[in-house]
Amino acid sequence: MNPLRTTVALVLAAALAHPAASVLAKSPKGKTVHGAIAVNRDTRAVGYAYDFKTAQEAKREALKQCGERKCEVVASFKNGCAAVAGGRNKPIAMTGVTRDEAETKVLRKCGKDCTVLGWACTR
Repeated sequence: MNPLRTTVALVLAAALAHPAASVLAKSPKGKTVHGAIAVNRDTRAVGYAYDFKTAQEAKREALKQCGERKCEVVASFKNGCAAVAGGRNKPIAMTGVTRDEAETKVLRKCGKDCTVLGWACTR
């Protein structure tokens, strides 16, 4: 018998015998990670942070990355994404499960003259 077929058959038999074990192997315990986006509403400078242990650490890093005195945190999120958009309006931010979702939501809310200024996602 082919050694590869034997291995596949053994793995399949083990998974069928212990279905709960195979489900647990596919979904390891996730950890919570935080992110943030900061913006200077006047100059549109953007700073972002992701994969930090706490929201406070992520916010601090986003402000540092933004690099200007008037920067402020406009989005804070965990285990997901955020996007910030602006146009003639002041910049606004929205969160989502994915980058596409966050960008779609923020552009809908911001209006037709808006563009995405920045985004960030935790891994």
